[in-house]
Amino acid sequence: MFVRAKIGLDTSMSVSNFDIEDSVDLTPKKRNKNRLSSVGGAAAACEGFMVTYQEYCEHTSIHGVQYLGERQRPIPERIFWLIAFLISICGCSMLITSAYTKWTETPVIVSFAEKSTPVWNIPFPAVTVCSETKRVLKQKGKETTYADLYSQFSEDVRASRIFKPQNVSALEMEEFRTLLHVCNTQVIDEDLPLIAGDDLDYFEVLERMLPQFDRYFFYCRWLSRFGECEKFFRKTLTEEGICYTFNGLRATEIYREDTYQYQHSGEVLEMENISSRHSPWTLESGYAHSSDVETFPARVLSAGARSGIFLALQSFKQEVDYACRGPVQGFKVLLHAPDDVPQVSKQFVRIPMGKEVLIAVKPSMITMSSGIAEYHPLRRQCFLSQERSLRFFKVYTESNCQLECLANFTLTKCGCVKFSMPRNMDMPVCGEDKIHCYERAERQLLVREFKRVRALNAAREDWRGVESACNCMPACTSLVYNTEISQANFDLEEMLLAEGDTEFLKEYPGSQLSRLSIYFKQSQFITSKRSELYGMTEFLANCGGIFGLFMGFSILSMVEMIYHFTLRLFTNLKRLAKDQEQ
Repeated sequence: MFVRAKIGLDTSMSVSNFDIEDSVDLTPKKRNKNRLSSVGGAAAACEGFMVTYQEYCEHTSIHGVQYLGERQRPIPERIFWLIAFLISICGCSMLITSAYTKWTETPVIVSFAEKSTPVWNIPFPAVTVCSETKRVLKQKGKETTYADLYSQFSEDVRASRIFKPQNVSALEMEEFRTLLHVCNTQVIDEDLPLIAGDDLDYFEVLERMLPQFDRYFFYCRWLSRFGECEKFFRKTLTEEGICYTFNGLRATEIYREDTYQYQHSGEVLEMENISSRHSPWTLESGYAHSSDVETFPARVLSAGARSGIFLALQSFKQEVDYACRGPVQGFKVLLHAPDDVPQVSKQFVRIPMGKEVLIAVKPSMITMSSGIAEYHPLRRQCFLSQERSLRFFKVYTESNCQLECLANFTLTKCGCVKFSMPRNMDMPVCGEDKIHCYERAERQLLVREFKRVRALNAAREDWRGVESACNCMPACTSLVYNTEISQANFDLEEMLLAEGDTEFLKEYPGSQLSRLSIYFKQSQFITSKRSELYGMTEFLANCGGIFGLFMGFSILSMVEMIYHFTLRLFTNLKRLAKDQEQ
């Protein structure tokens, strides 16, 4: 015991003497060698770490760390620099967290493109024209009008549950049942009398009632050439009945093969296979580089009325049915992208009788950069064409997706869909007793989405990062045609009187004419572009700037840290162990 205590005393004395000598005379290497000779294996490892730590503090490029490793530095100064270092780390962490949140939540920004786009790079807008005259009365004999049948129908709501009018043919009843879906459906009550009869194919009945194209589209001019725009028109089934669409894709190019619209696609009027003669066009890829000037969908080369479409639309006073469409008669016109299904009742331009209407088109197009294709759709808030597959449509657009969602929701609520909605051959079509149901379903769908977003906002959650019930985000590449409209009076009778033409009104008694011109306002326009707000490069540069501002930290600083506490530490331990053995 005495010997062991003496050895311990001598050891402590030698260490104390060593420290004194070290602080005065000895170099760090000699001090480390002398200290290693007096400690065991675990102490040697600890000593090797401390040596490496001091060497790191002496040589690191990170600001403030060198003061923490100086042995002679007073403790209050070390505490001061430790607090300053921790505050810098907290500041870096807060700013980098903010940058990361911005990178993850809003990585995409919509800005103006660097160059303008010529109008020949996009298709001329698809133009859907719907006449307010839904039924042409036969002149051979007295025919029951919609107003006559509807007045009896309204009275039978209170009198009977079955509507059986007298002296009405089967064809007239089919037309009346069809017009109930097309005319002012908002006034129809929920409790309707039942109408006897089999299920109808409303498309066939509407086609039977449809006015002749050359009778209502009296005159047509395209690109200052007469008689050429008719070949671009096709019949389109809409919620307003059968309309005519100029420059729109065919139903076989929009709908899938198992849909009703694909099976009953309207033919192109004078050139049945016009689209098959040209290279395919898509909104994302545009026209092929090898495509000619004359292509489909049609395009123009400049702005102005001479490079557009001109229509003379005609209706007849004796065929106007105010009970069906209300006091405003004429035509409804909708401008949309060629791959969009027209929904005329939502957005349209009114073309009244006896007016000349000029529509100057200003396209609004959003494209995307290739870099954002790697992001998740919820992060960039848009879909690529191949990312969102629709049940009834080959082409994804936000409008087509919303229409499909409404059809699915209506089927769930009512057990059927409206005759104009996309559907497959097995889905039932709503009869007259379901008109109130599918009209109410559209509002219910909007209310459901509104309540869902409001609930997320109340819970302070980001509703933009959550898929909606319909999941109908915008397409990453979209095209909208904004309009500027002007109009003036067009007096047909005064014009004919001034020209001395007395035969026109004899050939077309009761004629009412309107003129419509549609053209691009400018030859070039500025597109918008979805691009990266914070890519990986910008995020790393932002982090590097924050680290450099607060701490002087860089990639080489990280390499220094890894080097000192791996390779340098291993070398020091190995050298100290060798010195201990000697």
